[in-house]
Amino acid sequence: MIIRGETEKDFDQIYDLVKVAFQTAKVSNGKEQDFAVELRNSGNYIPELALVAEEDGKLIGHIMLTKMYITTGNGKFEALLIAPISVLLEYRNKGVGSELINESFRLARELGYTVVVLVGDPAYYHRFGFRPAVTFSIKHTPEIPDENVMACELVPDALNGFSGIIDFS
Repeated sequence: MIIRGETEKDFDQIYDLVKVAFQTAKVSNGKEQDFAVELRNSGNYIPELALVAEEDGKLIGHIMLTKMYITTGNGKFEALLIAPISVLLEYRNKGVGSELINESFRLARELGYTVVVLVGDPAYYHRFGFRPAVTFSIKHTPEIPDENVMACELVPDALNGFSGIIDFS
């Protein structure tokens, strides 16, 4: 398996991969593949942080980290959002998602980012250092349970003394 940056020629295959991967996800609204396209077409897209896992020429996983903002008393703080991360069912529990996350974090640190946020399953994401965002005094929209909105410091103490609000709309 190799991890590499996504390219324009991968876009159709990524769309299908995300769609198929989320058909077997614990939580899905069925629109994750369209959300990935929206993010890619937004001003928040960071090509260096959109990665694929490939095995024998087949895309088996994908991750995208895009810019997002946390509103603080001093303005807007730039962070990263993981959305979505996808691994085909037959490749799950084999380290593909972990490799995608770890490589994206390494690249994000190189680019100077200090914080990553996501909405997801705490049982999976805690191993990467994610904690509920509310433990960092980061509030969010009330329709998402606190335990599912998480933040991770890419740089130790990046959120020390921090407070803010995430708006996912």
